[in-house]
Amino acid sequence: MINDKSNEFIRRILNFPAIRPSETICFSSLVTSLIQLGQKICEYKSRTFFTNKKNCRNSIRLIEDILVVVKEIPNGVSRFANSSILSSLSEIHFIFQKYQFLLEDCIREDARIWMLAKSEDVSCQIQMLARAVAVALDVLPLEEMDVSVEVKEVVEFVRNQAVKLKFEVEMDDRRVQMNVLKILDQLEDGIIPESSDLKRVLDYLGIKCWSACNKEVKFLDNEIFSEGNTDMGLLSSLMGFMIYCRGTMFEVLDNVASTQINGGSSNADQVIRFLNLDDFRCPITLEIMSDPVTIASGHTYDRSSILKWFRSGNSTCPKTGERLTSIDLVPNLALKFLIKQYCYVNGIPFVETGRRNRDTVKSVATGSVANEQAMKLLASFLVGRLVAGTMEQQNNAAFEIHLLTKTSIFNRSCLVEAGAISPLLNLVNSRDSSCQENAMATLLNLSKNSNSKSIIVGNGGLFAILDVLKGGLKMEARQHAAGTLFYLTSVEEYRKMIGENPEIIPSLLELLRNGTDGGKKNALVTIFGLLRRPENHWRVIAAGLVLLVVNLLKSFKREDLITDSLAVLSTLSERLDGAMAVLYAGALPIIVNVLSSCNSRAAKEYCVSLLLALCINGGADAVPVLVKNSSLMGPLYSLLAEGNSKASKKASTLIRILHEYNEKTYSGLVSPVFIEDQFINVR
Repeated sequence: MINDKSNEFIRRILNFPAIRPSETICFSSLVTSLIQLGQKICEYKSRTFFTNKKNCRNSIRLIEDILVVVKEIPNGVSRFANSSILSSLSEIHFIFQKYQFLLEDCIREDARIWMLAKSEDVSCQIQMLARAVAVALDVLPLEEMDVSVEVKEVVEFVRNQAVKLKFEVEMDDRRVQMNVLKILDQLEDGIIPESSDLKRVLDYLGIKCWSACNKEVKFLDNEIFSEGNTDMGLLSSLMGFMIYCRGTMFEVLDNVASTQINGGSSNADQVIRFLNLDDFRCPITLEIMSDPVTIASGHTYDRSSILKWFRSGNSTCPKTGERLTSIDLVPNLALKFLIKQYCYVNGIPFVETGRRNRDTVKSVATGSVANEQAMKLLASFLVGRLVAGTMEQQNNAAFEIHLLTKTSIFNRSCLVEAGAISPLLNLVNSRDSSCQENAMATLLNLSKNSNSKSIIVGNGGLFAILDVLKGGLKMEARQHAAGTLFYLTSVEEYRKMIGENPEIIPSLLELLRNGTDGGKKNALVTIFGLLRRPENHWRVIAAGLVLLVVNLLKSFKREDLITDSLAVLSTLSERLDGAMAVLYAGALPIIVNVLSSCNSRAAKEYCVSLLLALCINGGADAVPVLVKNSSLMGPLYSLLAEGNSKASKKASTLIRILHEYNEKTYSGLVSPVFIEDQFINVR
C-alpha cells in the first residue's frame, strides 16, 4: 500500500498536493492502491455537488471506465515490475489523487460560494486532468499487457472521451455568478439588494439556514487571513455578501445557532476544557506555545525558542540531546488548533504569530468597497431590529451584532455610528436571560471602540451595567458587565466615577468570590484598571479585596488568574497601606511558593515586584521572613539571568536587600530599620 501522508496536513482549498508513488513500489501494491483510490473517487457519485455538477459527474464516469481497465490487469505478474506499464500506472495514480482533492473541494459545505466564484478555475483544472489522463492512457503499452480486446477498446474509448470532452463553466453556474456580481455592484453603490435576488443565490447553493451561511463566512474569513492569499478583493467582497445574507435573510436561527446564543458548549469544548495545560508548553521556555513546530526528533517546540536554540549553534534536540540530521521545522497545525481552542474555552489570551493581526488589518480597510458598504447597510438593518423588532428579532440582532463586533474594529465603528449602543443598553434590562447576555456581550465588544465609551456613559450606561453586574440573570452576563467596566476604566474621568460608586467595587468582589473563571478574570482586570487612580486604593482595601485575593491565590490553577492576582497585589503594595494589608493577610509564603512553582514568566516577574514592594514599604515585617526562606534565592537568581531588564533589576535589588540584612545581622550590628527611601523602587 502507498502511504499517502498528504491528508495529515491542513490543505488549502484548490491546492492539490499529490504525491507520486515511489519508483521502488512493487507492481501489485500500485495496482491495489490505484483500485482503492479509484473506488473512493467513485463514491462521490452519491454526494451533492452545489456547483460544477456536470463536470464533476463526467469526471467520475471517466474514472469508473479507467477502473474497468485497471481491474483487468493481471495482478502480481513479475514481468510488469520494471516496464513502462509501471510508469503509466504511477502517473494515473498521481492524477487520481488530484481528482480526489478537487472533488473534495467541490462538495465542501463551507466553501460553496467560493467554488462558484472559482468555477472558471475548476473547469480548467478538470480539463487539464482529463488531458493528463488521455496522455497516460496513450503511453500505456497495452500490447505488453495480458488484457482482452474488450479492455483495449475501453481504453481507446476513454482516451477519446478524455480528449473530446469540453469542461466549461456550466450555464447555471454562470447565471448565478452574474447574479452575485450584480448584487456586489449594488452593495458597492450602497443600494440595498432585493431579498428575492439574495434568496435565489442562497437556494442555488443549498444554503438554507443560518448555520450553513455562517460556515461560509468562517471559511472566507480564514482564507482572507491565510498566508499567500492573492484573492483578497474577491474574498472580501464575498465575505461582505455572505455576512449581509447571514444578518438579514434568516428570521429563525437553527439549532446550532440557538445553542451558541443560549451559551451551550459542544462536547469538544468540554473535552478541551480538561486537557492538561502542560502539554501545550514549550519544553524550552515552559510558556504556552503560540506557533508550535516539530523538529526531526519528533518533539515540538515554540518556533521562536527553537530558532533561538539553533541560531546559538546547537544542532541537537533540546529535550533528548539527540543530534539532528536536519533543522527543518514542520508546523504542528493540529496542536496549534488545540491550543487555540483550549485558550478560547478557558478565557486565556492567545497571541497569533506569523499571520496578520485581524483587528489591525480590519481597522485599516475591509479589503473591498462591497464589504465596507455591506457592513454599513447591515448595521442599519440590525439597529432597526433592535429598536422596533419583536423580542426574538431583538435577541437575534443582538447575537448577530455580538458576532460582528468580536472580529473587527471597522464593524464596531459602523455599529456605533448606526446608533447601536442606546437600544443595547435598553436590552440589558430584559428579563430574557439570552437577550440580556447577548446585549451585554455586545456592549463589552463595543466598549473597546474609542468613541463608544462616552456614548455608553452619556446614555446612563454605568447604572445599567451595574444592575447586570449585581443581578444579571446569568453569570456570563455579569462577567461581560465586569469586562465592559474594565474598558471604561481606561478613561480617567470614568475611573473616578466607577471608583466613587459605592456599589461597583463590592459587586466586583462578589463576582471575584463566586463567579466563573472568566468572571473572576474580568473582575481582577477591572480592579487593576481602577487602581490606576490612587484614590481607589483605599476603597478596594476597605472592601476586603486583599484577603480575598490572597486566599484565592491558594486555589487558582489558571496561570492568567494567578498573574492578574499578583498584578493587583503588586500595585496595592506600592503604597504603605496596601503593603501592610498584603503582609497582614499572610501573603508572603504564598508569593514565594508561586515564585518557586509557577511556570509563567509574567507571574514570576510580578512576584518579584510584589516582594520588592513589600520589603520597601513593610521591611521590618517582610525582610526577616524572606531571609529565612531557603527556597527564594534560586528563582531570584534565575530571573536575574533570564528575565527582562525591569525584572532583572528588581530581582537584583531584592537580592541586595536580603544580603545586606543578612550581613548586618551576622555582624552583630543593630537590626536595620527598612524605610522606603533606603532602596530604589524600580518601576
